[in-house]
Amino acid sequence: MVGGGQLARMTHEAGIPLGIKFKLLSDTPQDSAAQVVGDVVIGDYRDLDTLRDFARGCDVITFDHEQVPTEHLRALEADGIPVRPGPDALVHAQDKGVMRAKLDAIGVPCPRHRIVTDVADVAAFAAEGLPDGAGGDGFPVILKTVRGGYDGKGVWFVRSLEDAAEPFRAGVPVLAEEKVDFVRELAANVVRSPHGQAVAYPVVESQQVDGVCDTVIAPAPGIAEELALQAEELALRIAKQLGVVGHLAVELFETHDGRILVNELAMRPHNSGHWTQDGAITSQFANHVRAVLDLPLGDPRPRAKWTVMANVLGGDYPDMYSAYLHCMARDPQLKIHMYGKDVKPGRKVGHVNTYGDDLDDVLDRARHAAGYLRGTITE
Repeated sequence: MVGGGQLARMTHEAGIPLGIKFKLLSDTPQDSAAQVVGDVVIGDYRDLDTLRDFARGCDVITFDHEQVPTEHLRALEADGIPVRPGPDALVHAQDKGVMRAKLDAIGVPCPRHRIVTDVADVAAFAAEGLPDGAGGDGFPVILKTVRGGYDGKGVWFVRSLEDAAEPFRAGVPVLAEEKVDFVRELAANVVRSPHGQAVAYPVVESQQVDGVCDTVIAPAPGIAEELALQAEELALRIAKQLGVVGHLAVELFETHDGRILVNELAMRPHNSGHWTQDGAITSQFANHVRAVLDLPLGDPRPRAKWTVMANVLGGDYPDMYSAYLHCMARDPQLKIHMYGKDVKPGRKVGHVNTYGDDLDDVLDRARHAAGYLRGTITE
């Protein structure tokens, strides 16, 4: 697995019961997965020679992020190394411009969008969204760098023309999108194997705070069965038509008029699927391992009526042990997953999962535990 973050750490954990020999390419020995994996290579994933040396002897290569240069992955494939997902699929998660063009071509509903070249072009894009005869300038709009953004980074909420200059300073292409008036954010998580078997997890509601995932509720409360099926079928169709192997997360907007629009794609285990560790018969991590090894996929159905995942963000309270005493004593059913990271304000350092039959209770337990571990709740 290329990348030493928490996704690699939890994927490695899922492979242990199967006796999978797991090799890791990590930036530093302190990375989350590097602390627990036995076979760790420290190196730069952007260097082709490093990747080739790492891949030698591996049966398959997969990833915990989408940042490996596409041309490097093509070189590994040319060397005969199975790469899953392959570069032809992964580029749609690496490059938002490529993704939007492909989704348009296969008829997937998306927000209005196009690549913009400068501030004047942003103004023109904003104005294009105005109804005939309407006043105003069409702002706000969303601007995104086409590559490299995550957790709110590389994304700008532009309220006026004066705010539009910042994204162009990086010197990379910029994608403009309409500001969607949505009811909530959803996510459809699916897994697909090389021979085309695929499974879909229940559609979840994903709640963001400052551009970072805060809480995930599985299944999405109150979602119409028809809309949930539409979202699952859409994610499965995207996975098939893009040739995805492994886990695919399709982040969605649910609009006020009952539609769904695709916001982002991720071709790896995803924050919106962390609930599956404790809330599904087969977790996203276990199914990702099965998929990239072309093993039969596991049952994605939920174990409980409701499961809630709450991210633990770093605060000013690094003493996790005393926090464990409180959280575990208060809620013996609580599942805590910490990533071995240094605690820094705003950094994802772990998550908690709760489950049960009463959604309000499950939500309260998850949020209390996450807040106590962060230090924002002290009783």
